[in-house]
Amino acid sequence: MKHQFEITGMTCTACATHVRQALEAVPGVTSAEVAWPQGRAEVEAEARVDLDALSAAVTKAGYGARPRPGDVPPTGQHADSGETQRQSTPSRNSESALHVAVIGSGGAAMACALKAVERGARVTLIERGTIGGTCVNVGCVPSKILIRAAHIAHLRRESPFDRGIASCAPAIDRPTLLAQQQGRVEELRHAKYEHILDSNPAITVLRGEARFSDAHTLNVRFTEGGERSFVFDRCLIATGASPAVPPIPGLAGTPYWTSTEALASDTVPKHLAVIGASVVAVELAQAFARLGSRVTILARSTLLSHEDPVIGQMLATVFREEGIEVREHTQASRIAYANDKFALTLPDGELIADRLLIATGRTPNTDALALDAADVSINPQGAIAIDQGMRTSAPHIYAAGDCTDQPQFVYVAAAAGTRAAINMTGGEAALDLSAMPAVIFTDPQVATVGLNEAQAQATGIETDSRTLTLDNIPRALANFDTRGFIKLVAEAGTGRLLGVQALAGEAGELIQTAALAIRNRMSVHDLADQLFPYLTMVEGLKLAAQTFSRDVSQLSCCAG
Repeated sequence: MKHQFEITGMTCTACATHVRQALEAVPGVTSAEVAWPQGRAEVEAEARVDLDALSAAVTKAGYGARPRPGDVPPTGQHADSGETQRQSTPSRNSESALHVAVIGSGGAAMACALKAVERGARVTLIERGTIGGTCVNVGCVPSKILIRAAHIAHLRRESPFDRGIASCAPAIDRPTLLAQQQGRVEELRHAKYEHILDSNPAITVLRGEARFSDAHTLNVRFTEGGERSFVFDRCLIATGASPAVPPIPGLAGTPYWTSTEALASDTVPKHLAVIGASVVAVELAQAFARLGSRVTILARSTLLSHEDPVIGQMLATVFREEGIEVREHTQASRIAYANDKFALTLPDGELIADRLLIATGRTPNTDALALDAADVSINPQGAIAIDQGMRTSAPHIYAAGDCTDQPQFVYVAAAAGTRAAINMTGGEAALDLSAMPAVIFTDPQVATVGLNEAQAQATGIETDSRTLTLDNIPRALANFDTRGFIKLVAEAGTGRLLGVQALAGEAGELIQTAALAIRNRMSVHDLADQLFPYLTMVEGLKLAAQTFSRDVSQLSCCAG
């Protein structure tokens, strides 16, 4: 008996081979021919072969299948079983384009959607909340605006030039600053997300919550009521992450802040307690301190404990000099809230604060997706496990961004989304994170790329490193701000640059040069021989590289 199917999700001859092999593995199938350009399969099989078994075999291989019209018994029943046949909704209408579902609308989702359309696909994008995701709405953009405003307030109050430029205590109008901040957020959200989606006819936006019904079907419960299911050929999960909340007794039910509430607040608290010691914690702690809050940081270990230890030590010193109280190796065992005050029980007594910021990391948004139905695996932390091509454990489903086990940076998410789109439309692209730069926007900034000494040695690489303090860098001397250092980690013997760690003003502006040097497998000697513009902070890379072979304190200002 001959059966014909419409096959969705194929992008090349290899796909057709996979489908053919899956069909021929079904007991009772004698032969199968598959043509990927036409999206069709023709199967010769014994009469006992069930159509659903053939469709299921194709689905398991990562593609979609439905019998062509005329191949389904007109009664809606199987000729030999008497059971009602389940007919799949087609993943294509009259269009032949690959149908890509994208769950989310942040950096990874947008990058994937736009690249998929560019490569000929049509996209259905589902968003349950605000278009634009974390970065533009409640993450990178508003936090950097707040941090910049706080920096300006700090400079007006105190700078290295106060003897010649009179300082003053700035009046902080937080509601006005917030309006300015949110105005820019809305402007960027509209220009870079909403307008782009509205103007692209190949992208359909559904507002609601998506969950998998099976490996090729999503159910969307619309925000305004009702629901709908549809079939896709490929899918990207880009649902991001949310602030993690530790299970501290008494915390639940109190009006604590996460970064979202802190950034949206129109007040500056008199005393802000911060639980956490990683990126969000240190950035917002310093920002609110500079806007006028008394700030206490409670660190379970040390500040930025995942970085080179010297970074956390020196940043703690900077914070204390600014009046920020840093309590390391300290945890709250209980939290109470009464009379508009938080009471934190600590090992050495009680801490009373007006506001409490919880900044203990972020949790992937994967709970509501019913990933089991699509055979998508997650790690113990709830993050989706992916390979370098952003593929999940289901071969036709991809994931990118903060909901995965990749580093939680928006530029990593966007790069992953683009590569996922290339791979799901027949290309082959990988994401190499070996030279991934990272910046923490404290003052001084923390910037890193590549391996630190401990990481390199853990992989069996013998290292040679140099640390250059900023009092050796002309730009820092001219700024009258020599807080910090630049550290280079090289492979012993060859001198190949493995990593750079910096604590310096505008360190984020120099780290990409280090990333390019690592990417191009330059040695510290190559770096020392390059031309760098004088009186820039990035010149510190050259000077640090020169310390591998000479004493830079004995060089003239701009010695080559």
